[in-house]
Amino acid sequence: MNEIWTIGRILKWTENFFKEKGIESPRLDAEVLLGHVLKKERIYLYVHFDEPLQPQELADYREAIKQRIRRVPVAYIIGKREFMGLTFHVTEDTLVPRPDTEILVQAAIERLKKMSGAEEAHPVHFADIGTGTGAICLSVLHYLPQATADTVDISEAARKVAEENAEALDVKGRVTFYTGDLLAPLASQDGAASGKARYDAILSNPPYIPDADIEGLAPEVRCKEPRTALAGGADGLDFYRRLVADSPALLKDDGFLAVEVGIHQAQAVAKMAVESGSFVRTEIIKDYGGIERVVVAWKK
Repeated sequence: MNEIWTIGRILKWTENFFKEKGIESPRLDAEVLLGHVLKKERIYLYVHFDEPLQPQELADYREAIKQRIRRVPVAYIIGKREFMGLTFHVTEDTLVPRPDTEILVQAAIERLKKMSGAEEAHPVHFADIGTGTGAICLSVLHYLPQATADTVDISEAARKVAEENAEALDVKGRVTFYTGDLLAPLASQDGAASGKARYDAILSNPPYIPDADIEGLAPEVRCKEPRTALAGGADGLDFYRRLVADSPALLKDDGFLAVEVGIHQAQAVAKMAVESGSFVRTEIIKDYGGIERVVVAWKK
């Protein structure tokens, strides 16, 4: 009880402990959790490595360690995740935003900027399907100040998280939230009912893990993240089929559907879009690891 635990000592101990327990990124997780407990940036830990921790800080840190050993993702423990240079509130009702999804956001921003023209003279309107934390939609809105959006999530709890993030990022006035199944809430709106397409783009990171592969995922993902945000049917393509079939009615001419895909799914999704007869061309964009990660399909 009288031992002195400095920042440097506790980090080294935690790193070794996490290694023993099979945690994938032991040092990083140890630093992020301690930084959260101390309410400091990670650089502070290196500069003040010989600073002793107070009893309450040690108690709070031990509790965070216990949660991580139970394979609770770090983002759920600290309640937030960085994405596109922004901070998003995260709960167990939402998928944890991944760096690979930034590829989809960057692709959307680049293409929507071109559509809006010089100085964003023509404000763009887009939809985000399966919004979760709102990471995709709200990031696009943050970097395109004249854009507006509609978002849909099947989970009411996830929708509330996205609304909180919209308010925190000061974009709430430019986004409308819906709860429902994929495009259904948007298709039932007045404009869609009259046959008037109104979106320049439809974006989505839908569930794409084949059902049989769920059990092979890391415990943090398999046991802690919402299954509805992961399972994509027998071949992982169920939601792409529905998006390809239903999105053309809501897209303006020359608008696009952009989706994140899993490993080895890009070619199948691109082919699906072309064979539907509603899209004239497709693009496939690779992620930072060289994996085909995003498919963009342009409407005729």
